[in-house]
Amino acid sequence: MPLTDASLDELVTYRPDLPAPPDFDAFWDRTLAEARAAGGAVKADRVTDRHLLRTVEVDDVRFPGWNGEPVAAWLLRPRGAEEPLPVVVTFIGYSGGRGLPTDHLFFSAAGYAQLVVDSRGQGHDTPDRDAGGGTQWAKGFMTRGISSPADYYYRRLMTDCVRAVDAVAELPGLDPDRVIVAGGSQGGGLTIAVAGLTRVAAALPDVPFLCHFRRAAEMCGEGPYQEIAEYLRWHSRHGVEPAFSTLSYFDGVHFARRATAPALFSVGLMDPICPPSTVYAAFNHYGGEDRTMTVWPFADHGGGHGSNSVAQLEWLRERGLAP
Repeated sequence: MPLTDASLDELVTYRPDLPAPPDFDAFWDRTLAEARAAGGAVKADRVTDRHLLRTVEVDDVRFPGWNGEPVAAWLLRPRGAEEPLPVVVTFIGYSGGRGLPTDHLFFSAAGYAQLVVDSRGQGHDTPDRDAGGGTQWAKGFMTRGISSPADYYYRRLMTDCVRAVDAVAELPGLDPDRVIVAGGSQGGGLTIAVAGLTRVAAALPDVPFLCHFRRAAEMCGEGPYQEIAEYLRWHSRHGVEPAFSTLSYFDGVHFARRATAPALFSVGLMDPICPPSTVYAAFNHYGGEDRTMTVWPFADHGGGHGSNSVAQLEWLRERGLAP
């Protein structure tokens, strides 16, 4: 796999001028206020025995997300740990859901609680009931409701993710002052969005997706950004600028500007799915002073794999966020 983008020297200074929509903050303030006003209960049922686990406790969680609709999550905690625990709220990559608790044992093995959030419509346990008016062209989610920010799919999913952080205060054994948001690819883009929309203690966006949409759609030969290019191929006469206008309300670059929590990003310089320049666009605009990029020079979209997880634990420990 060759290098897919600019040189590292060019990337570290890549800071494109991407103005946010004038009503960006008002749009998100209104969206989150409406979701919170919809109410709904946080529920957690103990299901450890179903999964034959002996060192962690597992709760099957439902919390209110977009429009108060229930969103599924797993809550994993090391058995017998002293509480309240720092909690890693984890968002999932594109086309995946929360899966099984046994898919997510790393952070509990390191002593953290972990809330693993299902992705509406992508996982099996959280339907996207309001699939949105407006247009969808390609398979997948990138163009679902793209004709309007109000209808766009990621408005609903990003709202769910913010509400997951809200739910931490109502779940047992967790420290709401030590909430860490994390995820890879789509999960990384959602991590940046949540860090920009609400208060968290730290953010761990790994090879993040959903950043610098226009550049990504123009240069990607693999992955979900191609859904945007395919849509615009058939709507090029009148649809290009309206589509990118909608996407600008969901661009990680704009959320990054508004984020202040310490952040550890990662990037693979041979990533054909999330071009390194799109990752650096968000990183170089990040509002928090404590920001670090872990660079994997020969990595594709897998980034540093398990090595990146170890780097995350070390980084969290250095910032006093170890259990």
